[in-house]
Amino acid sequence: MNFDFSDEQKQLRDQARRFLADKCPPSAVRAVLEGGQSYDRELWVQLGEMGFLGAAIPEAYGGVGLGHLELCVIAEELGRALAPVPAASSIYLAAEFLMAAGSEAQKQAWLPKLASGETIGTFAYGEGLGRVTEKSIKATVTGGKLSGTKTPVADGEIADLAVVAAREGGKVSLYLVDMTGPGVTRETLETIDPTRGQATLTFKDAPAERLGVAGDGWRLAAEVMDRAAILLAFEQVGGSDRALEMGLDYALDRMAFGRPIGSFQAVKHMLADMYVAATLARSNAYYGAWALSTGSSELPVAAATARVSATQSFQHCAKNNIQVHGGMGFTWAFDCHLFYRRSNGLALALGSQSTWEDLLIDRLRQRNDAPAAA
Repeated sequence: MNFDFSDEQKQLRDQARRFLADKCPPSAVRAVLEGGQSYDRELWVQLGEMGFLGAAIPEAYGGVGLGHLELCVIAEELGRALAPVPAASSIYLAAEFLMAAGSEAQKQAWLPKLASGETIGTFAYGEGLGRVTEKSIKATVTGGKLSGTKTPVADGEIADLAVVAAREGGKVSLYLVDMTGPGVTRETLETIDPTRGQATLTFKDAPAERLGVAGDGWRLAAEVMDRAAILLAFEQVGGSDRALEMGLDYALDRMAFGRPIGSFQAVKHMLADMYVAATLARSNAYYGAWALSTGSSELPVAAATARVSATQSFQHCAKNNIQVHGGMGFTWAFDCHLFYRRSNGLALALGSQSTWEDLLIDRLRQRNDAPAAA
């Protein structure tokens, strides 16, 4: 079985890498980090114009109609460049929710805008500290009006559309909320990575339109979050590879005691460990991409595996990239901290690493018990 990407998909990756190298150098990431903007608006619009945002969205709804494998390729390059754009919230989550459960009218209304970058979407499900479970959802919908508080919400301060998990009649359903409408207030939160903002959203009788079947919200959320976990894993793989390259380049150039520091055994071991972690994460991400693109029953296990492996890899590579750079690696002037910030921010996206580790264990047990039950 061939898990590698096709020549056409590799060409797409090369095109995305060249585009992001030109439009999103580290200085562009720093401009968002140090400036007053929550994301790079110009880059976001350009990504839409290039068709990157609409890669997996059907042509009938304003997308390019390629597929999830192509979106995985693009996600890796966005992660490699640390692109300060709301791709995860808008494309991996909001657009996937609409494609999975939206009515024809909902798809026609929102997907073309998401594909073009005209609209920013998000998914609001957490309501504070602790692990998010079906029982922890307290927000309610009554008579088409949503009330409750969601925090933290990725890109909540800039979102135009929110998919919100809330209760109606005691069961969890999903709802579309126009964030420009009445009954919505936002509060920006301070985070370790301001280039991927978080917010608290408060709804008070905000108009809400059901997405999908009533009472099916938690199952649908789990399904779409598995898809998003694989796409985020590719972002983390891209970040891991770039952090490894930075460390390697510095180790070959930096001289100490008359020779490159890369010749010292301790540095060699550090770089080797980074390489092993990044390679393992890539292998698991490819497994997830295969499951996602084929609709395999292996998707839940593949998603959890990719998520855990990629999170460990990105955090490990980002941390050790700083160590390879030594004292200079801790300074603001070097770019190492940009990767460290992003690695820690993504580690909490869609739930913590321990949450996904528990999911992986549970899903492996269920898979292993299935033949005996049959």
